[in-house]
This record gives sequence, structure tokens and C-alpha cells, in this order.
Amino acid sequence: MAVVQSRASRWWNRAAIVAALALLVISMIPLYWIGSTAFKPRSVATTVPPTVFFAPEATPFIKLFTARVQQRGARDEAAYAAAPWWEKRVMEGGDRFIKDERGNVESSGYGLRFVNSIVIACVSTFLAVAMGTITAYGFSRFRMPGEGDWLFFILSTRMLPPVVVAIPMFLMYRAVGLVDTHVGLIILYTAFNLSFSVWLMKGFIDEIPTEYEEAALVDGYTRMEAFFRIVLPQAATGIAATAVFCFITAWNEYAFALMMTNRRAQTAPPFIPAQVGSGLTDWTTIAAGTFLFLLPVAIFTFALRRHLLRGVTFGAIRK
Repeated sequence: MAVVQSRASRWWNRAAIVAALALLVISMIPLYWIGSTAFKPRSVATTVPPTVFFAPEATPFIKLFTARVQQRGARDEAAYAAAPWWEKRVMEGGDRFIKDERGNVESSGYGLRFVNSIVIACVSTFLAVAMGTITAYGFSRFRMPGEGDWLFFILSTRMLPPVVVAIPMFLMYRAVGLVDTHVGLIILYTAFNLSFSVWLMKGFIDEIPTEYEEAALVDGYTRMEAFFRIVLPQAATGIAATAVFCFITAWNEYAFALMMTNRRAQTAPPFIPAQVGSGLTDWTTIAAGTFLFLLPVAIFTFALRRHLLRGVTFGAIRK
């Protein structure tokens, strides 16, 4: 009987491993497709059947960062012969660059949008995690009338779909001059991430024994000193996990970035779909923008990988 159970256990373990590998491969297919399309020539990006093996090129990234239009009429061979290699690659694809009076190629604006995304996501994540940690500490360590109602009220802001308040927020932002500003998006993203940060951090702080703080208070520490020197170091894992989720939410947000911004504070998500090109949709340029857009989140998550898994499960444990 024991031998049969041992064989069945090994079979289930192998089946679980095979299923996990299969799911991993399936989940990686979209990432591979985006990454490969970002380096494909435009002529092979939409072939049927799909082109798997090809000579990679950087033309999609050149087109992503430059302003261009479709060529009209025959190509200017003299200009083509005098152009650098990267400009020739774009001209061969049927496009030409838009240049200023000095002959310099104009920028498409993706670099500015990419920097805007980094600044807005980082600042809003820092504010949401900082305020959420302090608020969660107050709910965890002190008792107040209507505590459950306050926590539910904070959580209820997360239940509200952003599109429901998009028009009222736009009218209010226009009245106070926050439309198309970095501060406006930072306030919005911080507000929508704050409820998630409070609830997640409260679970982490609840698991930190109060005896540590009581010992620090007996030794002469103030409440704030005990919070910064005792609680925060032990809550670092939860802070890292919360920061990852808040950063991803702010980084991927599309609706408010589309409605509340135009050029100066616009982030990358509304800009990438706009790069459809002239005539046929230029999927290689869109894939290049998406590929670059994935890198900061992947790097940020990879940098905090040691804290992420433990942080996700730590707050779920109850005494």
C-alpha cells in the first residue's frame, strides 16, 4: 500500500511540474511576441504564417523616437544617398523624417512620455506607501471609535472604477489648473493606491509583536522613534511588496493619463497606441514602445524579488 501511495505521489509531483512548465511557456509567449516584433522589419511583422526566424534590426526603435510621415511620390535618391544608415532604413520602409529648419530630425516625444511615467509612478508610489504605512500603523496600534467603518471607507475608494469619476475629476482639475500637470497625476495615482497600501500594510504591521515597541518605549524612545527604528525595519518586506504593486498600478494606468493630460505631463500608455503610423498600422513601432515600457517594471520587480514572495504571504498569517 505504501509503495502504491509513493508511486502516486511521484506521479502527481511530475504532473504538477509538467503543468507548471506548460503554463510558464504559455505565459511567456506574449512577451516573446512583443520582444521579437520590436526587432522585426515592418515587412515581416504581420506575415501569415508568422515569421519566427529573421534578421533583427533597430529600425522600430529609431521610428519610435523620431517624427516621420509616409513618403509621397518617388523617393529622393540624392537625399537617400547622402542620408546616414539609420535614416536610410526608415526611407526604405516607405517613411521619411520630419525635420526642422536646421535639418535636424524632430523627436516623436516618446522619450518625454517615458520620463514622465518614471517620475509620476515613482513619486506617487513613494507617497502612497509612506502615507499608507503611517496610517496602517495607527490603525494597528491604536483603537478608535468606528475603526471598522473607517477601514471600510478607505477600502471603498478602491471599489470605485476610475472611469466613473473621470469627468468630474477633469472638471475640478480644469478649475484649479491641474490639467496636463505632473502634480495632478501624482495626486490621482496616490489617492487610488492609498487604500490598497493601507490595507496591505496593516496586515504586515499586525504581525510585528508590540513587545518590541514597548521595550523601546521603556528604554526612553518616543513613539515616533520606536516606529522608525523598530517597526519600519521589520516591515521592510511588506513595504517592498506594497511598493511593487503600487508602482505597477501607477505605471500601467491609462484612463486618467489619457483624459487629464495632453503633451507636457502625458505618460507612455496613451502615447504608445497613437504610434499607428500612416496608412497601415506600424506594429513594430508599437511593439518597440511596449518593449521599452516593460523594462522598468521588470527591473523594479526583479530588484525586490527577495522581498516580494515573503511580503505577499507574510500579511496573510494571523496569530
